[in-house]
Amino acid sequence: MPQEPLIAGVELGGTKCVCILARGPDAVEDEVRIPTTRPDETLPAIEAVLERWRGYDALGIASFGPISIDRSAADYGHVTVTPKPGWAHADIAGRLAAVAGVPTGFHTDVVGAALAEARWGAAEGLADIAYVTVGTGIGAGLIAGGRPVDGLTHSEMGHLRPVRVSGDDWVGSCPFHGGCIEGLAAGPAIKARTGEAAENLPADHPAWDLVAHALGQLCHALVLTGVPRRIVMGGGVMTGTTHLFPRVRAAMTRSLAGYVPVAEVALVDTFLVPPALGGRAGPLGAIVLGEQALERPPSFTAP
Repeated sequence: MPQEPLIAGVELGGTKCVCILARGPDAVEDEVRIPTTRPDETLPAIEAVLERWRGYDALGIASFGPISIDRSAADYGHVTVTPKPGWAHADIAGRLAAVAGVPTGFHTDVVGAALAEARWGAAEGLADIAYVTVGTGIGAGLIAGGRPVDGLTHSEMGHLRPVRVSGDDWVGSCPFHGGCIEGLAAGPAIKARTGEAAENLPADHPAWDLVAHALGQLCHALVLTGVPRRIVMGGGVMTGTTHLFPRVRAAMTRSLAGYVPVAEVALVDTFLVPPALGGRAGPLGAIVLGEQALERPPSFTAP
């Protein structure tokens, strides 16, 4: 049986970067963690790791966003707009690909996590899934036929505007949209509404029903795309509060009101599930992105 390719993976997060050299989750040769500070500090540190490793077949990058993933765009591989100081318009993929000199895959960190959970985790064996992260922000990655669903941009489903609970007129915390799903259910939104961090908020606090309602609306929207055979929900808010999963499942089911009468969705306990890979999902997702770049190299593969 041929050996899996050796891939260098980079998960670039808002606070830390994880560089991993691996053929898969059971064949990790090295792992390096680097603080995410300014681009002129973080990117050279990543480049030094990639230089040291040498001999890998491809590079995969799963990055915080928003990022440009349109291969025909002049800024493909760049961060676009972000409040993170210094990172707006930073070239990530082009710069790292030039150092690596191998086919390079590039996508969001949430898409990376989706690819990893579909390959080795809570959605193993399913080619069509959604991964939702609920933490400092809310994002969703869609995978269909084993590949990211994307086009002009990547999805930003955390910024959909949900149907609000009757009587709830709180403005929300998103600086762009106020009461979008992220502005109602992300960690900072929970703290802004209640004065307490999510991990400290009692399970019987009435705000949790409002959070679950917003997240149920997001899952409703994901089901109606027709794509996911399973929705995996991770991030600190979801995984740190065991009482939230049953509420979100119930909220999604109420919202759909029987409109998608397929067995997979009806079996909600196995349709909407927690992740299996934990903090390894992002780095392992970068490995999958690197593998896919070998199959379909992007337009700027470095010499």
